[in-house]
Amino acid sequence: MDLQKLETTARELVTPGQGILAADESHGTITKRFEAVGIESTEETRRDYREMLFTTEGIGEFLSGVILFDETIRQEASDGRLLSKVLEDQGVIPGIKVDMSTVAMPLSPEEKYTQGLDGLAGRLEEYVGMGARFTKWRAVITIKDEELPTRQCIEANARALALYAAFCQEAGLVPIVEPEVLIDGDHSIERCYEVTEATLRSTFGALYEHAVELTGMLLKPNMVISGKEAERQAGVEEVARMTVECLKRSVPAAVPGIAFLSGGQSQLQATQHLNAMNQMYDDLPWQLSFSYARALQEQPMEIWGGDSSKVSEAQKAFYHRAKMNGAARSGSYSDDMEEQAA
Repeated sequence: MDLQKLETTARELVTPGQGILAADESHGTITKRFEAVGIESTEETRRDYREMLFTTEGIGEFLSGVILFDETIRQEASDGRLLSKVLEDQGVIPGIKVDMSTVAMPLSPEEKYTQGLDGLAGRLEEYVGMGARFTKWRAVITIKDEELPTRQCIEANARALALYAAFCQEAGLVPIVEPEVLIDGDHSIERCYEVTEATLRSTFGALYEHAVELTGMLLKPNMVISGKEAERQAGVEEVARMTVECLKRSVPAAVPGIAFLSGGQSQLQATQHLNAMNQMYDDLPWQLSFSYARALQEQPMEIWGGDSSKVSEAQKAFYHRAKMNGAARSGSYSDDMEEQAA
Protein backbone atom coordinates (compact mmCIF):
# COMPACT_ATOMS: atom_id res chain seq x y z
CA MET A 1 0.00 0.00 0.00
CA ASP A 2 1.33 3.42 -1.03
CA LEU A 3 0.08 5.54 1.87
CA GLN A 4 1.57 8.75 0.51
CA LYS A 5 -0.39 8.31 -2.72
CA LEU A 6 -3.60 7.64 -0.81
CA GLU A 7 -3.08 10.69 1.40
CA THR A 8 -2.39 12.91 -1.62
CA THR A 9 -5.58 11.80 -3.39
CA ALA A 10 -7.66 12.16 -0.22
CA ARG A 11 -6.42 15.72 0.28
CA GLU A 12 -7.05 16.57 -3.39
CA LEU A 13 -10.66 15.41 -3.03
CA VAL A 14 -11.23 17.93 -0.22
CA THR A 15 -9.37 20.81 -1.83
CA PRO A 16 -10.76 24.10 -0.43
CA GLY A 17 -13.51 25.53 -2.65
CA GLN A 18 -14.31 22.15 -4.20
CA GLY A 19 -16.47 19.11 -3.51
CA ILE A 20 -17.59 15.83 -5.02
CA LEU A 21 -20.50 15.06 -7.34
CA ALA A 22 -22.23 11.76 -6.59
CA ALA A 23 -23.32 10.57 -10.05
CA ASP A 24 -23.43 6.93 -9.01
CA GLU A 25 -27.18 6.32 -8.97
CA SER A 26 -28.12 2.70 -9.60
CA HIS A 27 -30.36 1.85 -12.56
CA GLY A 28 -33.36 1.70 -10.23
CA THR A 29 -32.67 5.05 -8.59
CA ILE A 30 -31.95 7.03 -11.74
CA THR A 31 -34.95 5.45 -13.47
CA LYS A 32 -37.20 6.79 -10.69
CA ARG A 33 -35.67 10.24 -10.95
CA PHE A 34 -35.86 10.24 -14.75
CA GLU A 35 -39.49 9.10 -14.77
CA ALA A 36 -40.40 11.87 -12.32
CA VAL A 37 -39.40 14.46 -14.95
CA GLY A 38 -40.56 12.54 -18.02
CA ILE A 39 -37.30 10.98 -19.21
CA GLU A 40 -37.13 7.39 -20.42
CA SER A 41 -34.27 5.57 -18.68
CA THR A 42 -32.11 3.74 -21.23
CA GLU A 43 -28.39 3.17 -21.46
CA GLU A 44 -28.25 5.95 -24.05
CA THR A 45 -30.22 8.53 -22.05
CA ARG A 46 -28.22 7.79 -18.91
CA ARG A 47 -25.01 8.29 -20.86
CA ASP A 48 -26.27 11.50 -22.50
CA TYR A 49 -27.31 12.91 -19.15
CA ARG A 50 -24.01 12.23 -17.46
CA GLU A 51 -22.07 13.46 -20.47
CA MET A 52 -24.02 16.70 -20.21
CA LEU A 53 -22.95 17.11 -16.59
CA PHE A 54 -19.33 16.11 -17.09
CA THR A 55 -18.76 18.36 -20.10
CA THR A 56 -20.05 21.48 -18.36
CA GLU A 57 -17.33 24.06 -19.02
CA GLY A 58 -15.32 25.07 -15.97
CA ILE A 59 -16.81 22.51 -13.63
CA GLY A 60 -13.34 21.50 -12.45
CA GLU A 61 -13.17 24.80 -10.57
CA PHE A 62 -15.75 23.54 -8.05
CA LEU A 63 -15.62 19.75 -8.36
CA SER A 64 -12.61 17.76 -7.21
CA GLY A 65 -14.11 14.36 -7.96
CA VAL A 66 -17.12 12.48 -9.35
CA ILE A 67 -18.40 9.14 -8.09
CA LEU A 68 -19.43 6.95 -11.04
CA PHE A 69 -21.67 3.90 -11.38
CA ASP A 70 -20.32 0.69 -12.94
CA GLU A 71 -22.19 1.33 -16.20
CA THR A 72 -20.93 4.91 -16.43
CA ILE A 73 -17.22 4.19 -15.96
CA ARG A 74 -17.45 1.88 -18.99
CA GLN A 75 -19.27 4.36 -21.26
CA GLU A 76 -17.91 6.67 -23.92
CA ALA A 77 -18.91 10.25 -24.62
CA SER A 78 -20.16 11.24 -28.06
CA ASP A 79 -16.59 12.17 -29.09
CA GLY A 80 -15.28 8.67 -28.27
CA ARG A 81 -13.56 9.52 -25.00
CA LEU A 82 -14.38 7.44 -21.95
CA LEU A 83 -16.55 9.45 -19.57
CA SER A 84 -13.84 8.99 -16.93
CA LYS A 85 -11.38 10.61 -19.36
CA VAL A 86 -13.81 13.49 -19.91
CA LEU A 87 -13.62 14.12 -16.16
CA GLU A 88 -9.84 13.86 -16.07
CA ASP A 89 -9.62 16.40 -18.91
CA GLN A 90 -11.65 18.77 -16.69
CA GLY A 91 -9.19 18.24 -13.86
CA VAL A 92 -11.71 16.10 -11.95
CA ILE A 93 -10.77 12.79 -10.27
CA PRO A 94 -12.94 9.80 -11.27
CA GLY A 95 -14.19 7.50 -8.54
CA ILE A 96 -16.50 4.49 -8.42
CA LYS A 97 -19.33 3.18 -6.23
CA VAL A 98 -18.49 -0.40 -5.29
CA ASP A 99 -21.22 -1.51 -2.89
CA MET A 100 -24.05 -3.68 -4.17
CA SER A 101 -27.73 -3.73 -3.26
CA THR A 102 -28.99 -3.74 0.31
CA VAL A 103 -30.92 -6.60 1.88
CA ALA A 104 -33.13 -6.74 4.95
CA MET A 105 -31.25 -7.42 8.17
CA PRO A 106 -31.98 -10.93 9.40
CA LEU A 107 -34.55 -10.86 12.22
CA SER A 108 -34.96 -7.09 11.76
CA PRO A 109 -36.57 -6.64 8.34
CA GLU A 110 -37.07 -2.86 8.62
CA GLU A 111 -33.30 -2.38 8.68
CA LYS A 112 -30.80 -2.78 5.83
CA TYR A 113 -27.41 -4.39 5.38
CA THR A 114 -25.20 -3.44 2.42
CA GLN A 115 -23.77 -6.25 0.30
CA GLY A 116 -20.76 -6.28 -2.01
CA LEU A 117 -17.73 -7.74 -0.23
CA ASP A 118 -17.75 -10.96 -2.27
CA GLY A 119 -15.46 -10.50 -5.27
CA LEU A 120 -14.58 -6.94 -4.24
CA ALA A 121 -10.81 -7.33 -4.59
CA GLY A 122 -11.14 -8.39 -8.23
CA ARG A 123 -13.56 -5.58 -9.06
CA LEU A 124 -11.25 -3.02 -7.48
CA GLU A 125 -8.35 -4.21 -9.61
CA GLU A 126 -10.51 -3.74 -12.71
CA TYR A 127 -11.57 -0.25 -11.67
CA VAL A 128 -7.98 0.78 -11.06
CA GLY A 129 -7.29 -0.22 -14.67
CA MET A 130 -10.18 2.01 -15.76
CA GLY A 131 -8.66 5.05 -14.08
CA ALA A 132 -10.60 5.19 -10.81
CA ARG A 133 -8.68 6.70 -7.89
CA PHE A 134 -11.27 6.52 -5.14
CA THR A 135 -14.35 4.53 -4.18
CA LYS A 136 -17.58 4.77 -2.21
CA TRP A 137 -19.62 2.35 -0.08
CA ARG A 138 -22.94 3.38 1.49
CA ALA A 139 -24.56 1.85 4.54
CA VAL A 140 -28.03 2.97 5.64
CA ILE A 141 -29.25 3.29 9.22
CA THR A 142 -32.98 3.65 9.91
CA ILE A 143 -34.45 5.51 12.88
CA LYS A 144 -37.83 4.39 14.21
CA ASP A 145 -38.84 5.59 17.68
CA GLU A 146 -36.60 3.96 20.29
CA GLU A 147 -36.69 0.56 18.57
CA LEU A 148 -34.40 1.22 15.64
CA PRO A 149 -31.60 1.17 14.84
CA THR A 150 -30.51 -2.00 16.57
CA ARG A 151 -26.94 -2.37 17.74
CA GLN A 152 -26.64 -5.42 15.48
CA CYS A 153 -27.44 -3.36 12.38
CA ILE A 154 -25.01 -0.57 13.26
CA GLU A 155 -22.19 -2.99 14.04
CA ALA A 156 -22.76 -5.23 11.00
CA ASN A 157 -22.64 -2.26 8.63
CA ALA A 158 -19.63 -0.79 10.44
CA ARG A 159 -17.69 -4.02 9.94
CA ALA A 160 -18.63 -4.12 6.24
CA LEU A 161 -17.54 -0.48 5.79
CA ALA A 162 -14.21 -1.25 7.47
CA LEU A 163 -13.53 -4.35 5.38
CA TYR A 164 -14.44 -2.41 2.23
CA ALA A 165 -12.05 0.39 3.21
CA ALA A 166 -9.22 -2.06 3.90
CA PHE A 167 -9.69 -3.78 0.53
CA CYS A 168 -9.65 -0.39 -1.22
CA GLN A 169 -6.49 0.88 0.45
CA GLU A 170 -4.74 -2.38 -0.36
CA ALA A 171 -5.72 -1.80 -4.02
CA GLY A 172 -4.41 1.78 -3.95
CA LEU A 173 -7.85 3.43 -3.88
CA VAL A 174 -9.05 6.03 -1.39
CA PRO A 175 -12.22 4.75 0.30
CA ILE A 176 -15.09 7.11 1.01
CA VAL A 177 -16.89 5.61 3.99
CA GLU A 178 -20.61 6.50 3.97
CA PRO A 179 -22.68 5.53 7.02
CA GLU A 180 -25.97 7.34 6.36
CA VAL A 181 -28.53 7.84 9.10
CA LEU A 182 -31.66 8.31 7.02
CA ILE A 183 -33.76 11.49 7.18
CA ASP A 184 -36.97 9.44 6.80
CA GLY A 185 -39.21 9.56 9.86
CA ASP A 186 -40.58 11.95 12.44
CA HIS A 187 -37.64 11.80 14.84
CA SER A 188 -36.18 14.89 16.49
CA ILE A 189 -32.79 16.38 15.71
CA GLU A 190 -31.69 15.20 19.16
CA ARG A 191 -32.53 11.60 18.24
CA CYS A 192 -30.62 12.00 14.97
CA TYR A 193 -27.61 13.26 16.95
CA GLU A 194 -27.75 10.24 19.27
CA VAL A 195 -27.94 7.70 16.44
CA THR A 196 -25.35 9.49 14.29
CA GLU A 197 -22.84 9.57 17.15
CA ALA A 198 -23.38 5.87 17.89
CA THR A 199 -23.01 5.00 14.20
CA LEU A 200 -19.82 7.01 13.75
CA ARG A 201 -18.22 5.66 16.92
CA SER A 202 -18.96 2.09 15.83
CA THR A 203 -17.67 2.78 12.31
CA PHE A 204 -14.37 4.24 13.45
CA GLY A 205 -13.94 1.44 15.98
CA ALA A 206 -14.25 -1.07 13.16
CA LEU A 207 -11.90 0.94 10.92
CA TYR A 208 -9.29 0.87 13.68
CA GLU A 209 -9.70 -2.88 14.19
CA HIS A 210 -9.16 -3.48 10.47
CA ALA A 211 -6.02 -1.29 10.36
CA VAL A 212 -7.48 1.23 7.93
CA GLU A 213 -5.21 4.28 7.57
CA LEU A 214 -7.40 7.23 8.53
CA THR A 215 -5.18 9.72 6.69
CA GLY A 216 -5.94 7.91 3.42
CA MET A 217 -9.75 7.87 3.59
CA LEU A 218 -12.70 10.26 3.67
CA LEU A 219 -15.97 10.21 5.60
CA LYS A 220 -19.33 10.84 3.91
CA PRO A 221 -21.90 11.19 6.71
CA ASN A 222 -25.38 12.59 7.01
CA MET A 223 -25.89 15.95 8.66
CA VAL A 224 -27.56 15.92 12.07
CA ILE A 225 -31.03 17.06 11.10
CA SER A 226 -34.69 16.65 12.02
CA GLY A 227 -36.59 13.76 10.45
CA LYS A 228 -38.42 15.03 7.39
CA GLU A 229 -41.81 14.34 9.01
CA ALA A 230 -40.86 15.81 12.39
CA GLU A 231 -43.21 18.44 13.75
CA ARG A 232 -40.30 20.74 14.64
CA GLN A 233 -37.75 21.33 11.92
CA ALA A 234 -34.40 22.56 13.21
CA GLY A 235 -33.07 25.79 11.73
CA VAL A 236 -29.90 26.23 9.71
CA GLU A 237 -27.61 27.26 12.57
CA GLU A 238 -28.93 24.51 14.85
CA VAL A 239 -28.27 21.86 12.19
CA ALA A 240 -24.78 23.25 11.63
CA ARG A 241 -23.93 23.39 15.34
CA MET A 242 -25.30 19.95 16.24
CA THR A 243 -23.66 18.35 13.21
CA VAL A 244 -20.20 19.72 13.96
CA GLU A 245 -20.45 19.03 17.69
CA CYS A 246 -21.43 15.42 16.92
CA LEU A 247 -18.48 15.06 14.54
CA LYS A 248 -16.07 16.54 17.10
CA ARG A 249 -17.06 13.75 19.48
CA SER A 250 -16.93 10.96 16.91
CA VAL A 251 -14.42 11.55 14.09
CA PRO A 252 -10.64 11.32 14.65
CA ALA A 253 -8.58 14.34 13.67
CA ALA A 254 -6.46 12.16 11.36
CA VAL A 255 -9.27 12.00 8.77
CA PRO A 256 -8.46 14.64 6.09
CA GLY A 257 -12.03 15.56 5.19
CA ILE A 258 -15.73 15.09 5.70
CA ALA A 259 -17.86 15.28 2.54
CA PHE A 260 -21.52 15.44 3.53
CA LEU A 261 -24.31 13.72 1.66
CA SER A 262 -27.44 15.80 1.05
CA GLY A 263 -29.76 12.96 2.04
CA GLY A 264 -33.13 14.30 0.98
CA GLN A 265 -32.48 17.96 1.74
CA SER A 266 -33.46 20.55 -0.84
CA GLN A 267 -30.64 22.00 -2.90
CA LEU A 268 -30.80 25.27 -0.94
CA GLN A 269 -30.86 23.57 2.47
CA ALA A 270 -27.81 21.48 1.60
CA THR A 271 -25.87 24.60 0.59
CA GLN A 272 -27.05 26.69 3.54
CA HIS A 273 -26.19 24.04 6.12
CA LEU A 274 -22.68 23.46 4.74
CA ASN A 275 -22.10 27.20 4.54
CA ALA A 276 -23.18 27.74 8.15
CA MET A 277 -20.79 25.06 9.40
CA ASN A 278 -17.86 26.66 7.63
CA GLN A 279 -18.89 30.13 8.86
CA MET A 280 -19.32 29.08 12.48
CA TYR A 281 -16.15 26.95 12.81
CA ASP A 282 -12.68 27.80 11.54
CA ASP A 283 -10.45 25.59 13.70
CA LEU A 284 -11.59 22.10 12.80
CA PRO A 285 -9.07 19.31 12.09
CA TRP A 286 -10.83 18.21 8.89
CA GLN A 287 -12.11 19.95 5.77
CA LEU A 288 -15.92 20.18 5.66
CA SER A 289 -16.98 19.51 2.07
CA PHE A 290 -19.87 18.09 0.05
CA SER A 291 -20.61 14.95 -1.92
CA TYR A 292 -24.08 15.69 -3.23
CA ALA A 293 -26.28 13.93 -5.78
CA ARG A 294 -29.78 15.40 -5.96
CA ALA A 295 -28.72 18.69 -4.35
CA LEU A 296 -26.48 19.28 -7.38
CA GLN A 297 -28.48 17.49 -10.08
CA GLU A 298 -32.18 18.05 -9.42
CA GLN A 299 -32.57 21.32 -11.31
CA PRO A 300 -30.29 20.41 -14.26
CA MET A 301 -32.19 17.14 -14.70
CA GLU A 302 -35.56 18.91 -14.73
CA ILE A 303 -34.34 21.50 -17.25
CA TRP A 304 -32.73 18.94 -19.57
CA GLY A 305 -35.65 16.51 -19.61
CA GLY A 306 -33.95 14.44 -22.31
CA ASP A 307 -34.02 17.34 -24.80
CA SER A 308 -30.69 18.01 -26.52
CA SER A 309 -31.72 21.61 -27.18
CA LYS A 310 -31.80 22.22 -23.41
CA VAL A 311 -28.23 21.06 -22.72
CA SER A 312 -26.75 24.55 -22.47
CA GLU A 313 -29.46 25.78 -20.10
CA ALA A 314 -29.14 22.68 -17.92
CA GLN A 315 -25.35 23.01 -17.80
CA LYS A 316 -25.71 26.62 -16.68
CA ALA A 317 -27.91 25.49 -13.77
CA PHE A 318 -25.46 22.71 -12.87
CA TYR A 319 -22.49 25.10 -12.95
CA HIS A 320 -24.36 27.54 -10.72
CA ARG A 321 -25.25 24.89 -8.14
CA ALA A 322 -21.65 23.65 -8.03
CA LYS A 323 -20.42 27.23 -7.67
CA MET A 324 -22.80 27.89 -4.76
CA ASN A 325 -21.54 24.84 -2.92
CA GLY A 326 -17.98 25.79 -3.71
CA ALA A 327 -18.66 29.11 -1.96
CA ALA A 328 -20.22 27.25 0.99
CA ARG A 329 -16.90 25.46 1.46
CA SER A 330 -15.42 28.71 2.76
CA GLY A 331 -18.58 30.04 4.42
CA SER A 332 -18.83 32.79 1.80
CA TYR A 333 -22.19 31.74 0.31
CA SER A 334 -25.19 34.05 0.66
CA ASP A 335 -28.81 34.00 -0.51
CA ASP A 336 -28.00 37.07 -2.59
CA MET A 337 -25.80 34.90 -4.80
CA GLU A 338 -28.88 32.90 -5.80
CA GLU A 339 -30.81 36.05 -6.70
CA GLN A 340 -27.92 37.47 -8.72
CA ALA A 341 -27.89 34.35 -10.90
CA ALA A 342 -31.67 34.28 -11.37
